[in-house]
Amino acid sequence: MQTIETDRLVLRRFQRDDAADLLAYLREPSASCFLSMKLADLTAARVEAEKRGASPDYVAVILRETGRLIGDLFAVPEDQDTYAVGWNFNPCFAGKGFAGEAAHALCEDLFVRRKARRLYAYVEEDNLASQRLCERLGMRREGLFREFVSFRNDEHGSPIYENTMHYAILAKEWAPGARKPPLTVLPSMSVTENREPQAAAGPTEPA
Repeated sequence: MQTIETDRLVLRRFQRDDAADLLAYLREPSASCFLSMKLADLTAARVEAEKRGASPDYVAVILRETGRLIGDLFAVPEDQDTYAVGWNFNPCFAGKGFAGEAAHALCEDLFVRRKARRLYAYVEEDNLASQRLCERLGMRREGLFREFVSFRNDEHGSPIYENTMHYAILAKEWAPGARKPPLTVLPSMSVTENREPQAAAGPTEPA
């Protein structure tokens, strides 16, 4: 992906030195949909950061003020003009609008530069924060899938199935009047650096 700058954030590919900050919110994922991404230690986080850096589907969200990773986005293409989108942010940075700023920038890039026709997101029924974010982006709720998927088991080893909401928005519904000022799109950045990762920031929580 191309690097994108907003007022407070930089959206770019993952780099190896994002590992410690990635571990901060994937050591103990609180959203069940991210349990499969749980990281045991810094070594595992470095492997994951490098894997994400090699894929155009993952987006690291960097706080411009500090240069630190505070969360991530994903945009997985389907049928060329449709993308599944999602987000996961460190709760230490919650309540400041960073998730909305980053998600808006990603949607703008997908619709305007990459000419997406449709974006959609799956959100757990109890994840009210992500539901509100979808609605702020102009997405509509298209359905509720009851007992749609399981990410964990109960104490007896039986799968716990969760209800999942489906949100979506079309390019023609992405209202120009609702857009923020133009984003700055920079040339693609290198996905690897030699610096050691800095200290982790804290536990995880969905945006």
